[in-house]
Formats: sequence, structure tokens, C-alpha cells
Amino acid sequence: IMLHSTLALSLLLIAVTSNLAMAIKKEKRAPQTLSRGWGDEITWVQTYEEGLYQAKKSNKPLMVIHHLEDCQYCQALKKAFAENEEIQEMAQNNFIMLNLMHETTDKNLSPDGQYVPRIMFVDPSLTVRADITGRYSNRLYTYEPQDMMFLIDNMKKALRLIQTEL
Repeated sequence: IMLHSTLALSLLLIAVTSNLAMAIKKEKRAPQTLSRGWGDEITWVQTYEEGLYQAKKSNKPLMVIHHLEDCQYCQALKKAFAENEEIQEMAQNNFIMLNLMHETTDKNLSPDGQYVPRIMFVDPSLTVRADITGRYSNRLYTYEPQDMMFLIDNMKKALRLIQTEL
């Protein structure tokens, strides 16, 4: 009887321990980064307000990407964006980066509607650049996966405007 209860206790202990180990392992998993798949090497700010502050402080333009998790166009754009080395490098080095899954209170960030995906630039003087648009007249700030060269040109334009205007 003694042996039987020791065995039962040991088995119980093993069960509890392995459950505990699994719980600890789950806890240790790396937290979801703010990149949300747009580029893990990029430093992302958490909020629009933080983005504005960093843009002003660093004299870099802020790039705001509005997207939604379950939007297929957003997913396709995200993949192209994340796989483009030139975009990733510029985003990492020359921009304050923010991707948002909710609208901001700043109406200047939705001059032609609250559609996704949409990418807008804000210069360090905190002016939303409504003049840096994509290829589509019905959704001025949308980009598609095949528009990455166009987006690169617009990123360069945002950087050029800082040098010439500010």
C-alpha cells in the first residue's frame, strides 16, 4: 500500500510539474512586437502621439500605415512591404514608423476617407503631407503590392521635402 501511494503521488507530481513547465514556456514566448508583420527590424512607435513627438524630436518624417488584421489587401501589402529590402532599410533608418489598426482622432489622416490600407506621411513640423499620394485617384493613400517602387519614390519625396522646406 505504501508503494502504491508513493507511485500515485509521484505520478501526480510529474503531471503537475509538466503542466507547470508548459505554462512557464507559454509565458516566456516572445511578446508580439509592434511590427505586426510589417518589419521586425524596424523600430515602431506605439501611438500616433508618440510618433509625432519622435518625428519632431528626431527631425524625421513619420510614416503612418493604417491597416486591419482581416483585410486581404492589407495582408498582401504587408507582405510586399516586409519583403522589400529598400523599404525596410529606409523605414528603419530615415523614418519614425507607426502601423495602426484603429483610426486616430486626427482627421488630417483621413482626408479622403477611413479606408485600409492607407499610408500617409507627416513631416517633422507635424504637417500631414496630403500632397504625397499613391497611384489611385479614388483612394489617394492606398498602395498595392505591385506599387512598392511608387512607395519608395514617395518615401524619398517625404525625405526630400524635409531638406527643402524645413
